[in-house]
Amino acid sequence: MKWLAAGLLALLLLLQYRLWFAEGSRAELSRLQSKIETQQAVNATLRTRNRKLELEVLDLQRGLDSLEERARKDLGMIREGETFYQLVDKKTPEKAAESDDGN
Repeated sequence: MKWLAAGLLALLLLLQYRLWFAEGSRAELSRLQSKIETQQAVNATLRTRNRKLELEVLDLQRGLDSLEERARKDLGMIREGETFYQLVDKKTPEKAAESDDGN
């Protein structure tokens, strides 16, 4: 009878070890669930970004207005017959001296 009780106790301890510490344990399950939640948050961010890019592509395919706006903004292009004015602030003597010193 003692051997049976000792065997059952050993089996119980072995099963408890597997439940809490071995592969497939509750600790590993918790860690994997945390990783899943993190990855789902990353995926949601990427889905939002992809949707914005998809809308931008569709907008560029449909009309010339967005294409023209992008060419003006990103490439600095102007239409034929337009005059481009660039406003530059005059340097004050203190700023001119600082930029000459390399600061």
